Amino acid sequence: MDVLQVEKPSYMTEDLEIFSDALTKFIERECLPHEEEWRKAKMVPRELWTKAGEMGLLCPSMPEAYGGWGGSYAHDAVILERLGRLGFDSWGISLHNAIVAPYILNHGTEEQKKDWLPRLASGELVGAIAMSEPGTGSDLQGVKTTAVRDGNEYVINGSKTFITNGGTANFIIVVAKTDPKEGSKGVSLIGVETDKVDGFRRGRILEKVGAHMNDTAELFFDDVRVPTMSLIGPDEGQGFYQLMQELPQERLNVVVGGMAAIERALEETIAYVKERKAFGQRVIDFQNTQFTLAECKTKATVAKVFVNDCVTKHIDGKLDTVTASMAKLWVTDLQCEIIDECLQLFGGYGYMTEYPIARMYQDARVQRIYAGTNEIMKLMIARSL
Repeated sequence: MDVLQVEKPSYMTEDLEIFSDALTKFIERECLPHEEEWRKAKMVPRELWTKAGEMGLLCPSMPEAYGGWGGSYAHDAVILERLGRLGFDSWGISLHNAIVAPYILNHGTEEQKKDWLPRLASGELVGAIAMSEPGTGSDLQGVKTTAVRDGNEYVINGSKTFITNGGTANFIIVVAKTDPKEGSKGVSLIGVETDKVDGFRRGRILEKVGAHMNDTAELFFDDVRVPTMSLIGPDEGQGFYQLMQELPQERLNVVVGGMAAIERALEETIAYVKERKAFGQRVIDFQNTQFTLAECKTKATVAKVFVNDCVTKHIDGKLDTVTASMAKLWVTDLQCEIIDECLQLFGGYGYMTEYPIARMYQDARVQRIYAGTNEIMKLMIARSL
């Protein structure tokens, strides 16, 4: 059921509809039956990544020459939308596809693209990006992890936390200082294949408010040595620029997933209030319910039009940082607001985690923190005034 009745965006071609249908079947067959088990395990099994690679669901927007489908961000948007609408959005596949792989495609050397991208597309490698540190969140200039050159190697030392896919990933892009004296100009990105190095270890799979299927973890690098060819890009000190170039897409990922969660919350709630009775009538028949959902649908419809426009602009290479920041701020705030309103209409059952709305409530809160806090988004927007 399309609750919002918004026209399909222009980028949604027949081929993407087929892709969406195949993805839906994959999630319903391979993922949803195991949701409870994987929530308790705090991660999806490694085999799911392999199956996704076999189905062509990994790195579809990467060029065919590097193992992808030769698609566009539209494929990544479809994955985010389907995961959100089906309630399997804790899986870190979109970080793998639409954050890790683009860093290599857009900034890596030809040798790195030929080596790493096909293995990310097959599922041989599972990707993560290690930005946040125990003392550094959104302040990427303040990272303490170092990568010191020693002959033809970099020696990496430091720790990272809140790393999505951190318990599983065997390919990690590490944000490190190659020159600690240079501030943002001393930041570099380095690809680390964890199966090939000594001194790398994983810490705890972190206990979180929501997103319980994702193996968010601590990572430690103790004299980890990698070849100098693992530096992403031709020169040291390009990391901060590379991060700033890719952050708009990372924020758009959050926006597309958030919008899908809003639509799912409305679908679940409308179905519930039409069935649930109180004081001798359906909950939908109370004016309070009607007015609440009318307001939620109106706000969600406006947001959906904005999100579709942002995705279209991004596919065309026209999405700027300020617009991406506005979308991230607006949609994630709205996601928390609407899901809270929807949960209220479930009454006591809304507080029970056996109901999807309770899980959506848990999962929504981090959206205002992901990809730069919403306070950072306001700063980005304010600079454009």
